[in-house]
Amino acid sequence: MTPTLALLFSFAFFYPIVMSFFWMSGGLYYYFRRERKSRTRTDPPSMETYPAATILVPCYNEADNVDETIAAALAQRYPDFEVIAINDGSSDDTAGKLNQLAAQHERLRVIHLDRNLGKANAMRMGALAARSEYLLCVDGDALLDEYALHWMVWHLVSGPRVGAVTGNPRIRNRSTLLGRLQVGEFSSIIGMIKRAQRVYGRLFTVSGVISAFRRTALHRIGYWSEDMVTEDIDISWRLQMDHWDIRYEPNALCFILMPETLRGLWKQRLRWAQGGVEVLLRHTGDLLRWRGRRMWGVLAEYLLSVVWAYTMLFIIVLWLLGKFMPMPEGLYVHTILPSWHGVILAMVCLLQFASSLIIDRRYETHVGRNYYWMIWYPVAYWMLSLFTTVTALPKTLLKRRGKRAIWTSPDRGFR
Repeated sequence: MTPTLALLFSFAFFYPIVMSFFWMSGGLYYYFRRERKSRTRTDPPSMETYPAATILVPCYNEADNVDETIAAALAQRYPDFEVIAINDGSSDDTAGKLNQLAAQHERLRVIHLDRNLGKANAMRMGALAARSEYLLCVDGDALLDEYALHWMVWHLVSGPRVGAVTGNPRIRNRSTLLGRLQVGEFSSIIGMIKRAQRVYGRLFTVSGVISAFRRTALHRIGYWSEDMVTEDIDISWRLQMDHWDIRYEPNALCFILMPETLRGLWKQRLRWAQGGVEVLLRHTGDLLRWRGRRMWGVLAEYLLSVVWAYTMLFIIVLWLLGKFMPMPEGLYVHTILPSWHGVILAMVCLLQFASSLIIDRRYETHVGRNYYWMIWYPVAYWMLSLFTTVTALPKTLLKRRGKRAIWTSPDRGFR
């Protein structure tokens, strides 16, 4: 094996391990420093005043879910808030159901848009119609915990430079193996990453399904971009580049539906990967300037993930070529099946899941029931990340610039 190929193999092997320890150390530090002895979810910190807040619920073809979503939004244990539902040209009975709910609840207002213009535009319309400075955005199929708004507003009023807060999504459909795997993913991967990134300085993204914003900060940067497939990643980078702070609040729970078919999961993760590439292409030039230095860690972490994906692709291609044609000894890859490398990766992964159990049992008592299924997750997560990243880069480069990102109805699993 040539020195170059040996270096690629080493990078492909050590990158997941190093990132796992990076996330574990940051996540556990965050937990022991900020969570372990802090207030419980049902006992949020008091505030001197309780300013008005607005919950924005953008909806597109949410007739099956909107009753539950609006009910959870209206059940917030917060004294002064309104709910604005934005119907973005739905083709089902979403409009009729929202009108019925608005007639029953004084706190609820409904905005109807005549055609599908995308989630970013819907949230912008809601933000402009809001009567308050503090906005909590939640997807039309998500259920807010009754204390979520209180926790989010508490962060926003705690400092004048807090521009956004991201909450803690929890999976509520767990009838299949994919559903159970995603329970572990959101606790031991996504939640751990957000904690670690918060410790190290900057978040890659708020959770689009539950995030709160200061309207002044949104106005300064021009609100959400309507041509980005993942408006949450873009808004996160632009806020932080404008020197606004983004925080993570694990007590702000939100119960969400996730794909439980391979096709639905692929489409969702490809969109996430494409959104990351779009943000990278649009903002890297600004980030490389000295004023964007605080985002360099996030940028480096993302670039390394892209390099890892293409490194793995290169190794797989060499292995396939070796099966069908003679290859130089220095380029011949004997196998890509896990050997002792795979055992080490699996042990590190299970250690990461065990660390997440220490943290997540605070929010979900029986989360450990899904620990058994996590043995399959290293292959599922890293392979999915590999192929979506490899696919997303050329797809994004070939995408027509300025094209509006409109809604599509996702796979929401089996209920």
